[in-house]
Amino acid sequence: MNFRRRSFLLSHIQKTLDFYDKSVDPQGGFYHFFKDDGTIYDKHTRHIVSSTRFVINYALAYIHFGKKEYLDRTRHAVDYVRNVHRNPETGGYAWVIYDGKPKDDTNHCYGLAFVLLCYTYALRVGIEEAREWIRETYDTMEKRFWEEKYGVYAIEATNDWKLSDYRGQNDNMHACEAMIAAYEVTNEKFYLERAKTIAEVLTKSSEELHYQIWEHYKLDWTPDFEYNKDAVSEIFRPWGIQTGHQTEWAKLLLILDRHDPQPWHVERAVRLFDRAMKYGWDQKNGGLIYGYDIEGNLHDGDKYYWVQAESLAAAALLGDRLKDEQYWQWYDKIWDYSWTYFVDHKYGAWYRLLTPTNEKCSDEKSPGGKNDYHTMCACYEALNVIDKE
Repeated sequence: MNFRRRSFLLSHIQKTLDFYDKSVDPQGGFYHFFKDDGTIYDKHTRHIVSSTRFVINYALAYIHFGKKEYLDRTRHAVDYVRNVHRNPETGGYAWVIYDGKPKDDTNHCYGLAFVLLCYTYALRVGIEEAREWIRETYDTMEKRFWEEKYGVYAIEATNDWKLSDYRGQNDNMHACEAMIAAYEVTNEKFYLERAKTIAEVLTKSSEELHYQIWEHYKLDWTPDFEYNKDAVSEIFRPWGIQTGHQTEWAKLLLILDRHDPQPWHVERAVRLFDRAMKYGWDQKNGGLIYGYDIEGNLHDGDKYYWVQAESLAAAALLGDRLKDEQYWQWYDKIWDYSWTYFVDHKYGAWYRLLTPTNEKCSDEKSPGGKNDYHTMCACYEALNVIDKE
């Protein structure tokens, strides 16, 4: 299999999209919980992460494949984000919806980052109202979460915007991603400046961390080494050095470099990716593990789909930027592993989670939060740097 062919990547994206063909809820939004064969096992619950990612998935699908149904689904998806998740009185967005009503109305910077990102893709496909919504969301994030003293966003607030004490990098990483996208679609420089500030602060790291990115922080943004230490396989707030977040930051640094070339972008991207491969690759069973400690010792050996996807995207961008075959070899290696174990060749899409020895953990392929946004976006990033056939 030649994973570097555009025809392969486009075909794989299409087959992944096909898995979600029956995800549209005529009453609003999309279903979020799918078994391996596509059976919907929860028609009631909606997560802001999946709701926003459906906007992105179908906007990108429309851009690349031109099918009107994908534009219609983009509009359908963004309407749900705007009219159901959003609280017009507070400007916040419910984290979880159940039967059309907020079940968890906590405001997360993570959620708002994806709201901002989904509006940028809505605008890309011609939903002009989204231009105003992009700025509105940015203003909300600035007012409610931005911490000027530290150059990063706070993470979580109640429905009435009372901040929690937790601070973390993950929400900021996705905020950086959204800011870059906002700049790309509006050409407004302040979005790019915000992305640059976040990236500079969070990828700078220190000798204490072996120049890796830590996940959790205290109120003063010093590392919190105990937070969730005993909670293995946390989805949004995992402990330790996350293989996938090191490589996801490497990818973002290289995307940022397209708009504002700086030597440190590439230097840090290389450092983060190389160390992630050194300690994250499972030499015995293949694939990239979930996480390890500061010294590189195994913490969580499970294999997550998004870790593989983000890493192969970063490898492609590094291979292109540096014209270095070793990164393309990593791209092929990660793809080969993923093709063997993660891709469902019968029903489509990727399995979410495998054991350290690459067995499936359940028949729940896509619970809330997972709709193959990571896998398809990884393919799109590769398409950005692979020559036309």
